[in-house]
Amino acid sequence: MMTDIQERQHTMNRQVDAISGNTTQFATAMIGGQLFGLPISRVQDVFMPERLTRVPLAPDDVAGVLNLRGRIVTAIDMRTRLGLPRIDDGKPPMAMGVDLRGESYGLLIDTIGEVLTLPDEGREVNPVNLDPRMASFANGVHRLDGQLMVVLDVDKVLEIANARMAA
Repeated sequence: MMTDIQERQHTMNRQVDAISGNTTQFATAMIGGQLFGLPISRVQDVFMPERLTRVPLAPDDVAGVLNLRGRIVTAIDMRTRLGLPRIDDGKPPMAMGVDLRGESYGLLIDTIGEVLTLPDEGREVNPVNLDPRMASFANGVHRLDGQLMVVLDVDKVLEIANARMAA
């Protein structure tokens, strides 16, 4: 039989476990009016890319390369990657820096959002009606107050870019 203090400690430990062990933090971004989330553990930088250098014969979704604090970063245009039209509203794109196997990439997005801490049990599998272009890069969704956040699978986004660049 647990004492009152032991029972409270046990309840507090379960609450701490629920807060720390069963949540994921996401850096959010808007791309084409859709909210996306990337696990914050995968995001190295958030920056405004300057002086992109086009790469001859690169696929359309490779916007170019840039120098970010001494690192060469390949910029991936997420609008093109998702099959969305490019916008030329005069505003510079934002980028989320990610790494894959020692290579640095900047995912060009429309706007950066906030960091959200969401419960893992709230993540759902991709709905059947999710746009197939998004579903191919999605690792589930979170339903937020009237909005769907698509969880981007960074590996899937970059694997296809790598395969195209190697071809």
